[in-house]
This record gives sequence, C-alpha cells and structure tokens, in this order.
Amino acid sequence: MSIRQSEIDKAAEKFKALLTAQCARAERMKNPPARKDGKEKIRIGLIDGDGIGPIIVRQAKKVLSSLLKEETESGKAELVDIDGLTLENRLRSGASVPEDILEKIKTCDVLLKGPTETPKGGTMESANVTLRRELDLFSNVRPVRIKEEGIEWTFFRENTEGEYVLGSSGIEIPGLLAFDFKVTTDEGTRRIARAAFDFAKKNGKTHVSIVTKANIMKKTDGKFSELCREVATEYPDITVEDYYIDIMCANLVNKDIRSKFQVFVLPNLYGDIITDEAAQLQGGVGTAGSANIGSEYAMFEAVHGSAPRLIAEGLGEYASPESILRAAAMLLSHVGYAEKSERLNRALDETSSRLVCNGTKEGVTAEEYGNAVLAAL
Repeated sequence: MSIRQSEIDKAAEKFKALLTAQCARAERMKNPPARKDGKEKIRIGLIDGDGIGPIIVRQAKKVLSSLLKEETESGKAELVDIDGLTLENRLRSGASVPEDILEKIKTCDVLLKGPTETPKGGTMESANVTLRRELDLFSNVRPVRIKEEGIEWTFFRENTEGEYVLGSSGIEIPGLLAFDFKVTTDEGTRRIARAAFDFAKKNGKTHVSIVTKANIMKKTDGKFSELCREVATEYPDITVEDYYIDIMCANLVNKDIRSKFQVFVLPNLYGDIITDEAAQLQGGVGTAGSANIGSEYAMFEAVHGSAPRLIAEGLGEYASPESILRAAAMLLSHVGYAEKSERLNRALDETSSRLVCNGTKEGVTAEEYGNAVLAAL
C-alpha cells in the first residue's frame, strides 16, 4: 500500500467518526432541554476574557451593579464573577474552556462575556465555539441601527453548525492538501429559521432575507435555504427573499436599497462576516452588542475581539466599552428587565453623542466613558 493510500484510509476513518458524532448530535437536537423560566433568582455570570476584555467588562460590571442594585439586594438577581477563562489558562490546561470553568458557567442562567483570544494555527478551538456548542447557543442575534436612515436590522446567525462545528477537526495530507468540513442539519436550520420568523412576527417586521451561497454550496447552503423557505410558509404575512452572501454584502452599502431590509437569517460563517460589516456601517464594531441564545442558557458579548494591537500599543485603557454595554442591555431585556434595558440604551445613545471613545488618546478612556454612562443613568 502506498503512503498516500495509507493517509487516505486514515482520513476516511476520521471522517467516519466525525460523521457518526454529527448524526448523534442531530438526533439529540430533536429533544432540547426545557427552557429555564420563572426562576426565583437569576444568576448572571461575568467573564473578563483576554486583551481589552477586563478593561471593558469592568465598566459593564459597574453599570449592571447600579441597574440591578435593588434586585441583587433582594435576592432576585446575583452577579457572579467567573475567573480563569484567559488564553494563558486555556493553553496551560490544553482546553478551549477548562472543565472547572465550564462547570461554574453552567451554574449560571445567562453570561456577559468579554472577548477571548484564539491561538492562530494549532488545534485549540475558539472558546466561543466551545461555549456555543456546550451550552447549545444556536441563535446568534445582532441588532444594528443606522438612526439617520431609519434602519433597524436584526441578524439571526446560526451559531453551532456550518464551518465552525468541525473547525478544529479537519484533515490534512501533508505536502498535498487540507480538508475542512461544513455541517448543516435539518433541526439546526429549522430552529434558527423559526427564531428569525418569530422575532419578525412579534416585532411587526414584514421582510426576512435568507442569505446563503446556495449556488455553490449546493448541499449545505441549498438545504439551509430550502428549510428556511419551509418554515416561512408558517408566516404568510412576511415577505421572504433569497440572496447570495456576496450580493448582500454589496446591498448593505447601497444606500438606495438597504433601508428595505429588516431581518436576516444566515448560516454561521456568513453571519459572522456580514454582521461586522453591518456594525461598521452603524458606527464601528465597537458599537454593537451580540446575543447567543439557546433553549437553556444565553450568552451576551461584544461583537469585536480582544484587540491585541491596542494592548501591544499601550492603548487598552482607551478601548470603547460601548459594545459590551449594548450586550448588557440585551441581557437585561432577555431576563425580563426591559425598562432597565431601554434606560441603558438611552444612556448609551446620550453618552456616544457627546463623547468619542475610539481606541486612541484623542478619545476618552473606557473608565471615563463608563462613568458618563452611569451619570446619564
């Protein structure tokens, strides 16, 4: 047997194991755990993360402590610091999310998480990908507003499948090729589609865009589009259109047509990319929050990463906390404190209209921005 044939046989065995595991995952999704409703106490886990994470999360902790003072004192809510989800600790343990930290996380109902860094190369998975899988946070929700144009977009990105579910499990034939995998399940697609259409119906939205590359990725993206269309038949009052990801990226920068879009539903990778573009149109990735929602848990975070460049240049204290504070507002709404969420968003609007916090010494520091938000509250 040739060396190449031996390598192919090993790769085939690995693929068989991956396929078996993904089939089992797809079967488990048919019976999700019950949603945690009506709890006497809401446990909110707070995770600093890497790079600028501790700097911006510090401001979110202050704001949440202020807004939830009455609830924490009465025992209705608890703010729980979860330490150790740092790159150094993850590298030391060899796990993207060390088991002891995951156990602490699972004692909480919702999380506010700072950005975490993922090593380039190697096999260590992103902490975000691990948490989304372990907590089954299948729905990534990212709202974007362009106020001067009256635009309110809401993106529903499938959060546990696509290129990400096996992103650290590819196959390589050294010196010849590398192979990665993309996974789309029926149940995974139906539940993100239903989340998008339910949101549209409840919020008076009349247009949902399905965004794929189904003309090229015919099996995976073709299935995603087909199943979203199937779910759409349950919502006859909502207009549904299919778009390819490349033209949708162009549409979002086209001021002549972009105001017609309202709700988007996308597979994982496309949602990751296009929501950064949308956030930039809003005012920058530092202005957007993000929600990761499942049947049992929810995690809220900034759209941006850990910004190692700012840390390397000694500018970490000038990182904007607006994105993590927008995520905190989404968290408050999710756990039933809609009025506090609205107050926080108004305070952020007011503060951002007066202060510039943009990662340079020409702007204010994260501390100054956070104090201004508290004052506005």
